[in-house]
Amino acid sequence: MSNIKLFESSLIRTSWSEREQKWYFSVQDVVQLLTDTSNVKDYLKKMKKRDAQLNSNWGTICPLVEMQAADGKKRKVQAANTRGILRIIQSIPSSKAEPFKLWLAQVGSERLEEIEDPEIGTQRIRETYKAKGYSSEWIEKRMRGIAVRDELTGEWKNRGVKEGVEYSILTAEISKATFGIAPSDYKKLKGLAKSSENLRDHMTDLELIFTMLGEASTTEIAKNKDAQGFIENRKAAKAGGKVAGKARQDLERKSGKSIVSKENFKQLTEKEKKRLKG
Repeated sequence: MSNIKLFESSLIRTSWSEREQKWYFSVQDVVQLLTDTSNVKDYLKKMKKRDAQLNSNWGTICPLVEMQAADGKKRKVQAANTRGILRIIQSIPSSKAEPFKLWLAQVGSERLEEIEDPEIGTQRIRETYKAKGYSSEWIEKRMRGIAVRDELTGEWKNRGVKEGVEYSILTAEISKATFGIAPSDYKKLKGLAKSSENLRDHMTDLELIFTMLGEASTTEIAKNKDAQGFIENRKAAKAGGKVAGKARQDLERKSGKSIVSKENFKQLTEKEKKRLKG
């Protein structure tokens, strides 16, 4: 149930929102796929009539997003992000939708368990990385990096930084000061073409370590300077990144090797396999 591929179907039109860093999916395409209705517009009307709560929030859940139509022209269509689509699926009385409803129940149950005992969530993340082929050493660094990142974003939230665009800008400032490259260009360097691919999941051990140093330094500076709002926290981000950047440059001079690497997850796991065989 954890490998549901609904949103990867070629039958469903999608659009990536750079501002929100989220995928949007054509509502009509999803409903058509799950119901085989001959009149999807009429089906949507009846569905909203059955589900008063969904109907009252329809405009918020399903904004108009420009997507390519069958004739090749771009038009604005009703679309929803992953959360919105899953909410709509809950209101579809179709056998095809049942697997997704069961999956939602499973995810909800797991989430409640994680809220009650956060260690359960942490262990699940470890197991996911292990199943993908990451080494135990890499996983521990990645987990530590997640904790460092959570502490930083917690500080940003408390200090008046807005989630979304402002978080992305501050993250880019730390990356540029730490590695001399913005996250978007870093992904290109590693050959990551999909917007949904997480850069940090493709970093080497040292890249993860310097990412942590940059973000931990930013958190410490923001606390000590009592940075408030976006402008002051942007200065803290640049300063924190510089701390890590200087350490990176020092190591590069002494080791004679660049920390910034083109290696991605596939290459990293192949190296690990060879190391274990050796």
